[in-house]
Amino acid sequence: MKEFDIEYYNSFYRNKGVEPYKLDKLTYPDVRTNASQTRLINEEGKEVGTKGDMYHKLIMDRILQEGCFDYNPRPKYEDGTPAYTLSCNHGICTYDLTKGESPLITLRPIAVKSGIGEVLWIYQDTSNDLEVLKDKYGVTWWDLWDIGNRTIGAVYGETVRRRDLMKKLLEELKKDPDGRRHIICLWQVDDFKEPHGLTPCAFLTIWNIRHGRDGQDYLDMELIQRSSDFDTAGCINQVQYLALMMMVAKHLNIKPGRFTWCYDNIQIYDRHINQTIDMLNRDPIDCKPKIVLNSNIDNFYDFTVDDVKIEGYPRKLIQEKNPQLKFPLGI
Repeated sequence: MKEFDIEYYNSFYRNKGVEPYKLDKLTYPDVRTNASQTRLINEEGKEVGTKGDMYHKLIMDRILQEGCFDYNPRPKYEDGTPAYTLSCNHGICTYDLTKGESPLITLRPIAVKSGIGEVLWIYQDTSNDLEVLKDKYGVTWWDLWDIGNRTIGAVYGETVRRRDLMKKLLEELKKDPDGRRHIICLWQVDDFKEPHGLTPCAFLTIWNIRHGRDGQDYLDMELIQRSSDFDTAGCINQVQYLALMMMVAKHLNIKPGRFTWCYDNIQIYDRHINQTIDMLNRDPIDCKPKIVLNSNIDNFYDFTVDDVKIEGYPRKLIQEKNPQLKFPLGI
C-alpha cells in the first residue's frame, strides 16, 4: 500500500495560514502494470482494464507522490477560495488503434458524447458561441467562462475560424501527404489581446501520414496540452481528440494509426485529492472499448455526434461498480 504525504499537505496550508481541505482517505494499492506497460495487473496477476485505465492510475499515483503545490493559483472555487493544485510537469501517453488500445477509462463514467460535441464545436462549427454549444450538443461546462456576450471570446473555435485552420489542414494533408508541416496551433497571442475567457489548454495538434510496411497508409496525430485538470478532463480531452483524428482519417480515406497525448503541466486540485485516492482504490473493469464512425460518411464536415459510437464499453456496469464522482471546478 502507498500513503499520501499528509505532512507535506498540511505544512503547505500552515505556511499559508489557512485551514487545509479535509482528506478522508490517505492510502491506496501499488499501481502494477504488465511488462510492456499496456495494462494494469490485479492482485491475481491478471491483466485488467484499458490502457487508459493504466495511464490514469500511473498519472494519479505520480501526482500524489511527486506533485508540488502552486503558491499563487489563478483559479478560485465558486466560494472564492483559492484552488490550489498538486502538479507534475511533462509526460506522454500513446495509443495504437491498430492494437485496440483506448484512452477510455472504467474508473468512473466518462461523458464521451459531450466531449466529442465540444471538439466538433471548435473544429467543425469553428464557433465560440455558447448557445451553439448548448443547443447543438447539450454542453454547458464552458458557461463559467462566458465573457458577458454568450461567448468565450477570441479563442478556440474563433481562432480556427479566423485562420481557416481546419479546411487548410484537410487540403494540405491531401495535397502533400508526406509533409511534416501539418499543424494546427490555437496559441495565437494576437487573439489574446482581445477579451477571452481562458487561453487554450489543448492548443497544438501535429498530423503525419505514415506509409506502413503492411501496405496501408495511417494517420498519426499528436496533441500537445499545456495544462490538464486531470481528474476532470484528462480522459475526455484524449478521447475527443482521438475521435477528431479518426474523422480526419476517414475524410482522407486512410486508416487511423497512433494517437499521442503530450501534457506539459498536469494537476489535481486539492478538493479532488479524496476522489483521486478513491479512484486509485477502485478496480477497473476489463473491456476493450473502441470508437466506431458511421461508415457512410467520408466528409469531415458531415459528421455529427450521433455518427460516433463507442462499442465494447459497459457503461451500466461502470456506473454500478465505479459510480460518478463530483469534482469542484477551479474557475
